[in-house]
Amino acid sequence: MKYRKGGSAAATEPDDDATTKGGRDEPPSIKVEIVEYHGGGGGLGNGGGGSSSFFEPRPEATPVSRNCHRGSGRNDGGGGREPPEKRLTLFALRLAVLEKAASGLGKLDFVWATVVLLGGFASTLSITDFVWATVILVGSGARVFSRSHELEWQHHSTLTSTAGGALRSSSRLLRRLAHAPANPTDSAHGSATQFQHQIVAFTKQRAWHGPDVSLLPYTGWLFVSKNIGMLLNRLQVLSALACVALSVMRLWRHNFGNEANKRPALLLFYTLALIEALLFLLEQAYWAWMISVQKLLETVSGHCELGDYGRVSLTRFFYDAYSRCITGSIFDGIKMDLVTFAEELILSEFLDEQLIGVRILQQFTAGSSSANAEGSTLNTLRKVGTSARSMERLVEMINWKSPEEEEVRWCAAEVLSKLAGKRRNALRVSGIPGAIESVMSLLYTDWSAPASAALHEASPGARSYDHPQFNLLGLLILKRLARDQDNCGKIGNTRGLLAKIIEFTHASPALLGNTLAPESQVRAVKLALKVVKNLVSTTGSTGKMLRQEVAENVFTVSNLRGILQYGQQYRALQKLATDILSGLAMDDKAKQVIVCTGGVVKLLLSIFVNAENELGAEAGEALAMLALESEASCAAILKLHDVLDQLVSALEDDGEARRLNAARVLRNLCAYAGEKHRRRLSTVTKAMPMVLKATMTGSDQTLEVSVGLTTQICKFIDGDRFAAELRGAGIDERSYVERLASILREHRYPVIRVPRMRRFVVQQVIWLMTSSYSAGADYVSLLRVAGMEQLLESIADTTSEVECYHAFSGSVGISKHRESFSAAVDAALELLGGDGARAEAID
Repeated sequence: MKYRKGGSAAATEPDDDATTKGGRDEPPSIKVEIVEYHGGGGGLGNGGGGSSSFFEPRPEATPVSRNCHRGSGRNDGGGGREPPEKRLTLFALRLAVLEKAASGLGKLDFVWATVVLLGGFASTLSITDFVWATVILVGSGARVFSRSHELEWQHHSTLTSTAGGALRSSSRLLRRLAHAPANPTDSAHGSATQFQHQIVAFTKQRAWHGPDVSLLPYTGWLFVSKNIGMLLNRLQVLSALACVALSVMRLWRHNFGNEANKRPALLLFYTLALIEALLFLLEQAYWAWMISVQKLLETVSGHCELGDYGRVSLTRFFYDAYSRCITGSIFDGIKMDLVTFAEELILSEFLDEQLIGVRILQQFTAGSSSANAEGSTLNTLRKVGTSARSMERLVEMINWKSPEEEEVRWCAAEVLSKLAGKRRNALRVSGIPGAIESVMSLLYTDWSAPASAALHEASPGARSYDHPQFNLLGLLILKRLARDQDNCGKIGNTRGLLAKIIEFTHASPALLGNTLAPESQVRAVKLALKVVKNLVSTTGSTGKMLRQEVAENVFTVSNLRGILQYGQQYRALQKLATDILSGLAMDDKAKQVIVCTGGVVKLLLSIFVNAENELGAEAGEALAMLALESEASCAAILKLHDVLDQLVSALEDDGEARRLNAARVLRNLCAYAGEKHRRRLSTVTKAMPMVLKATMTGSDQTLEVSVGLTTQICKFIDGDRFAAELRGAGIDERSYVERLASILREHRYPVIRVPRMRRFVVQQVIWLMTSSYSAGADYVSLLRVAGMEQLLESIADTTSEVECYHAFSGSVGISKHRESFSAAVDAALELLGGDGARAEAID
């Protein structure tokens, strides 16, 4: 899934749109109308995107399968530029055509000479023809029949460790300079020591590396295997030149004698030898032209953006393709592509080949260059993601902690982070045994920027090991894996991982107060917060378990409090902190931890009152969730000075999300604060005019929360006071009753966006009927005239379980109402059809 939320390069896959049946003539049934929602005040979406509030149920997302482009190579998905390596495979094909044509003619010439000339005319050949024919046969025959062996030596020479080692050293040196301390002497000394350490490690390998093997003793570099291919190639060129010279000289003089059939036999022999040698020289010239003049390898490397290691890797790739064309069908080589080539290299036992392979995969999965269009990147990710061996190897690589293997580990972690950005690949990654533990190995908290002298002496590579960048990659992989509920469960069950993630959420006041703080430190905190947010937003029993484990960690809420208190310069971090608190507040024990941690509730209220846009909305949702069915939380909120006045003032704010959350908090305070705070809460009645006006003019969530707050405020007033409030708001009783009836007509079925709408209306209808005797108006008669009885009977046939909960974790209900909705409807019908007896209060 292409993850576009926040600054991540991450990816999400689209969800299936939920649909419902239409038509007003359908018979009454239990039906939930699913309305797509794109707005909302923050929310705790399980995918990290978060578009809906926890006060609304969210259907589980179902990924839509996309049309996949089949084929083995990298492809743009149509319309884009061809993969650059196709130029190399086409070059190998053309060379193979020339080579096989030359070899075919050489074999024909060899057979003709041995069978016809030496077999039929051996005794009559002149000494010149015999000697020249013998030289040509030996030279061309040796070339033709040893060509495959010469290619084997040349191919083997591309396995050299020298180039790969130099690339690895230079690459790591550049990264060291980027993160080096200010002292250049220390940097130079560390780099030199690191390079020596690499050489010592390489010389201790248990197996010989073929290109560096000396085939004969006491011969030095001459018979080192990587030089033999070049030597054989030079000898073949000299042989071809000699063959051309001898053939041309003999054809030019053409004094073959007058013996029957000998003259045409010799003409054909020398002609075939000349053409065969010319074809070989043409092949060599074409090779030299494309490689040395046209700079084909450098051009392709530039298009692939492979950097300094491009020539080494592409030379190896070219010889692989060319060898396949020569040894098999000429079309075998064009079936190769760099992704498959890289997958083969990462399975090698040699570090240099592993580095070349994993860096090619890193570049092709980056998706940020012109050569690697989005379609090409997707196909690369799909191809690597469906290869079990490649995935397992990449997971294995991120466990490697030796300083020599740092570059390989880094690249493998980057490739895995891209793979984890795809939902299907994320499931495959987490499905590998030990994968989560391997990702955990990237997280390292026990390090400090200035390394001690003892550490420097003990391990030269440890001082410069790039722990911060590996931490970022590890957290990024975990964040992308945590978008799936099953993966969240695996993360929570991995011993020690949750505590380590929470440790990264700590941000000191000095860091938060410094706008010039290192980006890697701030980003690590942000990624850790996103991981925790995804964990606490998980639905079902897994989410319940994770919320409890996160809340049980003694550093969780304290770290979040620090971010809320000192993170004014980093609003994104504060927003993530409030999201996490909202998620934790779904658990009763977590609520208690939050309330008992000093200053958290006060900070949330301060942010809600003073902050704007999403941050204030998130803080309001956190307060509303804390106050839900928690007398202790309500008491903590009410202890704050002027809290009720601030919440009532927020009802008049221009921001819709701000008004919604203020009304939610006030409703929960009125409903769950208890009798101890009843007297103080009575001041909420001054919000009644605003709430009544919103009821008459509002829609969707504004209407739902306004009706809900009205039912709670009415507990503090009687019928006469309510009638006075209606008149003060410019509303007559009949219009108000008709408005309630119209709301029920508009919501014939439960609506996910406003799941408590019908419950709140029914509760208000019950209160109106129970207050009829104290009020001047006869609400029972007004309700009957408005058709309320028929509406309630229709609602009785369409009640749903979704209307029985206060809040939702995905599609799982949390905090169930004390009385079912069907019981509330039955109570309203009894009052409406009876003598107006009072009903018991309904929550």
